[in-house]
Amino acid sequence: MHRRGRARDDHVVTPAPVQPSLTTQRLEALSDGVIAIAATLLVLDLGQLQPGRGESVFDAVVDEWPSMLAYLFSFTVIGLIWVAHHAMFERISSVDRPLLFLNLGLLMVVGFIPWPTSVLADFLGEGGIDASWATALYSLTMTVIGLLFMGMWWHLARHPEHTIDSVTEGQLRRSLKFSLVSPVVYGLTIPLAFVSPYLCLLVYAALSVYFARGPSARALLGARENVGMDRTDAPAFAADGAGPTPGGDSPAASVDEPGGSVEGEEPGTLGE
Repeated sequence: MHRRGRARDDHVVTPAPVQPSLTTQRLEALSDGVIAIAATLLVLDLGQLQPGRGESVFDAVVDEWPSMLAYLFSFTVIGLIWVAHHAMFERISSVDRPLLFLNLGLLMVVGFIPWPTSVLADFLGEGGIDASWATALYSLTMTVIGLLFMGMWWHLARHPEHTIDSVTEGQLRRSLKFSLVSPVVYGLTIPLAFVSPYLCLLVYAALSVYFARGPSARALLGARENVGMDRTDAPAFAADGAGPTPGGDSPAASVDEPGGSVEGEEPGTLGE
């Protein structure tokens, strides 16, 4: 029974449970750790030089060129992934479970990179069909990484409440669009590997240069020219999280990575 004088409110509506959002600090710390370990493990594939085999140090080092080249490509890729991931999370204010699992999937594949790197190093110098399969495996790994980055941007485009206030929904949609660059180009190198593995290496190098230099330079220039613009006219930021901060904020993360590309008001920036 209710005490006299205490009215019962039968009209109180209990709010529906809301899926909890989490801050990004712990997720970023985990991501930094996994990425750092993956980059460190790459060096283990560099074989030790064996003295007493009747060859000079120079010749022994030259014989290791497949391992050196695979290490160079993979370390560059992992470094660009870290930069892009850091830049992306500078624009994320909270995370939910789908974004957590997408990020964990990304980390799983990043941690896997040392193995296809080792396979590429072992078979690239042999030539033949084995070199093609090794290159295709490497391309497939990079394609999956690009797809996971794209999935994260797709989720953010559907749930913009997880981004900081200066990010507009239009920018998120464009980011999703331009994040197709990495999975599409790396995906095309899978069949290309059976035509020429060495041609795939040229594509890898071109992608690394594109993500590391070209887009970031144009994005930084755009940020300087558009200081003071309002949010609707602000230069778009990178599809993988890199590029200038919308609205003229500090361009602290204007470098791109295999997970996406710089987006801009002009679609032409994608292919420059």
